[in-house]
Amino acid sequence: MDTTLDDPLVGQLLDDRYRIDARIAVGGMATVYRAVDTRLDRVLAVKVMHPALAADAAFVDRFIREAKSVARLAHPNVVAVFDQGTDGPYVYLAMEYVSGCTLRDVLRERGALQPRAALDILEPVLAALGAAHRAGFVHRDMKPENVLIGDDGRVKVADFGLVRSVDTVTSTTGAVLGTVSYLAPEQIESGTADTRVDVYACGVVLYEMLTGARPHSGGTPAQVLYQHLHEDVPPPSAVVPGLPAALDRLVAGAAARTPEQRPSDAVALLALARETRAALSEAELDAVPPQARAAERSSSEDRTGVIPRPLGVRRDAEVQHTSRLELPPEPPQPDRPGPGRGRPGRPARPRGLYLAVAGVLLLLGLGTGVWYISVGQFTQVPNLIGKTEQQARGQLSAAGLGVKRVEKRFSDTVERGAVIDSEPGGGKRIRGNGSVVLVVSRGPEVVTVPSVENLPLDKAQQELKKAGLEPGMVDRAFSQDIPQGSVISTDPKPGTRRAPDTAVAIVVSKGRPVPVPSVLGKPVDQARAQLEGAGLKVELAADQVNSPEKAGTVANQSVGAGAQAAPGDTVVLTVSKGPRLLPVPDVTGKEADDARRILEGAGFKVKVERPFLSFSNVVDTQSVPGGQSAPEGSTVVVRTKGL
Repeated sequence: MDTTLDDPLVGQLLDDRYRIDARIAVGGMATVYRAVDTRLDRVLAVKVMHPALAADAAFVDRFIREAKSVARLAHPNVVAVFDQGTDGPYVYLAMEYVSGCTLRDVLRERGALQPRAALDILEPVLAALGAAHRAGFVHRDMKPENVLIGDDGRVKVADFGLVRSVDTVTSTTGAVLGTVSYLAPEQIESGTADTRVDVYACGVVLYEMLTGARPHSGGTPAQVLYQHLHEDVPPPSAVVPGLPAALDRLVAGAAARTPEQRPSDAVALLALARETRAALSEAELDAVPPQARAAERSSSEDRTGVIPRPLGVRRDAEVQHTSRLELPPEPPQPDRPGPGRGRPGRPARPRGLYLAVAGVLLLLGLGTGVWYISVGQFTQVPNLIGKTEQQARGQLSAAGLGVKRVEKRFSDTVERGAVIDSEPGGGKRIRGNGSVVLVVSRGPEVVTVPSVENLPLDKAQQELKKAGLEPGMVDRAFSQDIPQGSVISTDPKPGTRRAPDTAVAIVVSKGRPVPVPSVLGKPVDQARAQLEGAGLKVELAADQVNSPEKAGTVANQSVGAGAQAAPGDTVVLTVSKGPRLLPVPDVTGKEADDARRILEGAGFKVKVERPFLSFSNVVDTQSVPGGQSAPEGSTVVVRTKGL
């Protein structure tokens, strides 16, 4: 369903310079067009921000930042940015035009790739990212859609729209940026991103190239995010048996859940990728993925064949597989035996018998074959328009058909989740075991964030999904007015217009803050009663510790006195075993200042006493004699000599 003709920009001259010829792609933030620079007479790509988002200063800043960032990356594997500007409601970038396809297109068409092909794509991607990393930038949105493969075979990285400086601490209190399948765990947990998030995404992309599938899958983006946080990327050889262990190690290192276990940046990962290639044999590099071999075997079954001719039918009557049934020409007549000719006693067969035999053979042989090809092998695709995806899958299954993939497109007229179109369309013929592409509505191209304040978290998440948005990261904050567990606010705010499936961050109330009392030095039972009386829970640490506090009293509390906690929060108490006994140094005969320094260094407090009218500074006695033990932190009294 080509909607190019409905696009108001197609055929227009943007900024009195760029003639918009055709729409190439539509994303959540912008539309990309093929255009001609009328000043320089060259074909290029123009990326235009959706007008509905151009009023948002944050989106415009991010859009312009892409132009400035990528313009600094003069690298053959980075899509170049030539110009940036505005024309009325349109904010645009003029970029290098790459004639070809994306890595996503390749994976959809071919599935898993040979290891050599996967590394041939990965290495220039890493070279591009390495240049960005060494220039101080992080891409943050690496995925197959942003890897362009030109008709000349060159690989380029595109869409640095989420780029950030390496030394900038980033936090997504708003929408979760990037695509969930390729987000690193630290992007999900804290929103922070450095060069290692790109390394993680490349590990996931390499896994997908080697296996034809993403490592994490789920019914919702939230499920995929959970898997990123709690499950390691499995080895590719678990899906494609026979893949070398070196490729498993390369994927595991790049996609490690802990950032410190990954290569430091794309340059380091590129070095590992080249070492891995060098360690593989030619046979290992060119191993054909299982689904490719299966495709080669099945392709012969799809070719048009020839039905064997029935006995007695001339060769020129051979019929290819077709739904049209035609009788062959009449077979040539043999010489009829006449008087004195032929075998004695065998009468000549009448001409009609040959026609009858030919007709029967056609019906039994040729006719059956034609029916099998034209009727038995083909099924009519049911009309699926307006059905939900689940209903459409059910109808296809009942007809013996499968779903090849599901594509999602915006629609102002078809309800979100309903089928807009299918390929082949309803009523078209398809092989009886074939698969159909479903095109499902994403709803309007821009949706409004609903108000979910004061709603319980689960109810708020349901409302966001109903509106066509995705519940994002959840933060918690104290509130005097909002009950604990209910929503305080969202980012973006209610009434904001966003693309469908945009993640909405939620701030949930922790309730009114509870001041934490000090229970240090108190008996455990008394401390527990005081904390529980304030609405807090209490746990005891497994181990006791030496401390200046008396044995059996509280030596430490996990939440300090005066801090604020939410009702029901847990405070962990550590119980004291009492102070340690330490040997007391002998300081008699030493200057008072030296004695103080020695005793304090040994873990004691010091008090100096001087007799009345004494002018001596030399220690005469000490309250705990040298060599004896005293509790750590206790006070040792030293007395100087008198008259």
